[in-house]
Amino acid sequence: MPIRPDDLRRVLALARLSLPADEEARLVHELGEVLAYMEKLNRLPTDSVPPMTHVVDIGAPLRDDVVSNQPATDTLLANAPAREDGFFRVPKIIE
Repeated sequence: MPIRPDDLRRVLALARLSLPADEEARLVHELGEVLAYMEKLNRLPTDSVPPMTHVVDIGAPLRDDVVSNQPATDTLLANAPAREDGFFRVPKIIE
C-alpha cells in the first residue's frame, strides 16, 4: 500500500513539522519504498523460525541475585534517631 501525500501531510501536522513541497514529494517516494520493502518481508515464510530477541545467544550478562552480606539490623539502626521493632520510626505524614 503506497503512502499518499495527504497521509504524509497529516503525519507532518501531527508531528508539528512543515516541509517544502519538493521534500514532501521525496519523502512520499522514500516512505513508499520502505513500505514496499516491508510488504516484501511480510511475504517471507517465517513459520518455522523461532522467536528470538537477539541474532546470537548472549546469555544473561547479570550475576545471580544472591544475598552475600546479611544486614545487621543493630548496626544499620545504630544512628537512627528513633526505631521500632527493627525498623526506622518516622513521623506520620498522611492524615
